Amino acid sequence: MQNSFVELNGRERARALLDEGTFRELLGPLDQIQSPHLEPQGIVPQSDDGIILTLGEIRKQKVLIISMEGAFQGGGIGEVSGAKISGALELALKENERGNKLYPIMIFDTGGVRLQEANYGLLSISEIATQIVGLRKYVPVIGLVPGRVGAFGGMSITAELFTTLIATKKARLGLNGPEVIEQEAGVMEFDSSDKALIWNTIGVNQRFQTGLIDEVVEDTTDAVIEAIDTALKAPAKPAKTEQIDFYLTLLSNLDPAEPWTPERYREFYKQIQPVQQPVPLAKEGAADISDSRGYRWFSRLTGITHPVSDVPSVLAADVEKNGQLCRYVAIVPDASNRFPRVRNGEVGMLEGWTVAQVIKDAIRQDEKKETKRPIIAIIDVPSQAYGYKEEMVGISLALAASADAYATARLEGHPVIGVIVGNAISGGFLAHGLQSNRLIALDDSKVNIQAMSKASAARITKRTIAELDEATKKVPAMAYDVRSYSTLGALYSLLSGIQADDPQNSDVAIVERTISEAIESTKGAPRDLSFRLQTKEALAGGRTATNNVRQALSEQW
Repeated sequence: MQNSFVELNGRERARALLDEGTFRELLGPLDQIQSPHLEPQGIVPQSDDGIILTLGEIRKQKVLIISMEGAFQGGGIGEVSGAKISGALELALKENERGNKLYPIMIFDTGGVRLQEANYGLLSISEIATQIVGLRKYVPVIGLVPGRVGAFGGMSITAELFTTLIATKKARLGLNGPEVIEQEAGVMEFDSSDKALIWNTIGVNQRFQTGLIDEVVEDTTDAVIEAIDTALKAPAKPAKTEQIDFYLTLLSNLDPAEPWTPERYREFYKQIQPVQQPVPLAKEGAADISDSRGYRWFSRLTGITHPVSDVPSVLAADVEKNGQLCRYVAIVPDASNRFPRVRNGEVGMLEGWTVAQVIKDAIRQDEKKETKRPIIAIIDVPSQAYGYKEEMVGISLALAASADAYATARLEGHPVIGVIVGNAISGGFLAHGLQSNRLIALDDSKVNIQAMSKASAARITKRTIAELDEATKKVPAMAYDVRSYSTLGALYSLLSGIQADDPQNSDVAIVERTISEAIESTKGAPRDLSFRLQTKEALAGGRTATNNVRQALSEQW
């Protein structure tokens, strides 16, 4: 197609948007900054790691363009590519804080986390998210989904954080790709060979009509430039992640037991009138409703016996510790959950929006207080929900709302402490835990941290599980165990000798003391996520590539 924007590669797209003569690339191919984690796996790296960073102007407005090359590793985010994005956004944030208007524009063409660098991808995506939340206070942040790959995985969560999300008629947007849903939930849940179903569920027309995409444009460079220019000049508007009451009302009226088609959901969506929803805080019940680690640790740390909530899968409580009120939050299994795909503690739509609600409630209560209450996220999440209805409604926005709330709380001065007592997997971890100032983990064989289940990762990367296990010996970021994760530098503390399944008083005392120390360590410290780049493990090699990229980027800026 003549003048097609979609058919351009990542670098051509960035150049095409900019006023003539203003294109300046940062950390381009000649700088030879590439991933150190691919060659050990027999994968040829690329000298820009699939991310193009350019400074320039669009109709005389200064912009930073971040363009993803979907032809390299499916646009997947690894350590170097993630560091290029988050580092550039951080520099753009500093420019805006100094009063120098610089508008960030991100061109999505990505499947999400690069599974060959799994945990680096998750860390990077959380770091990208916090920069976007920070930037929204100063300028509109524009996302563009042209087509080809689309915006999937953790980067679909990122996309929903943007002020305005623009797409061509060839775009797709979704948290879980159809193949992954089929792998995790079966072909009866989502048939990945049914192209019409896929397009009608996650294609741009459906996403636009149900509020997940803000504008659809023709596939021409001129149309894209016009849409961006209009978005940059538009009056300020709230982020989509602020629609907490709307989506909680919607979910309360949606019966997942009934058959739903994209057409039926479009009509249902248009009829929703938001009703303010009460904030569900945990109280003492008659008996335990779950035997998960997250449930047990929430009970022990809050002192609430048999905790229950009006939203059974989300427990939240304010408890005074050492003279300071703290808000504890956990996502737990609910065997009777109306949404079957979240009955084992997965993070689904209701969980994402409810966590956002309880975090935003704490922010509002402390808005005028000099000292903000700490927020303690108790983390035991096996994954996000894999389901057709979840994708149809937009689970990516629900998880973005939760991540946004945690990031906002941290940036407003609430210490956010994550305590990993069980699994911390994929989008569930992005939504509930990875926006923490400090992460604490139990040194236990049942604590697993990763971007995807082994079966799905093997299918997507076209490897056997045995081959995946072999690769983890060369790239610790691909491993599932917490000790490998600790070498990346993301943890404040790794606690050994704790009885994770049946915590005794002495175990609880150790965890509480570590939480208190973590809270104290945030006082006077930066409110961003830079702590994880400066730990002993990070500096010893865990985030060497990240720090090198950020240093080189700062020098070229």
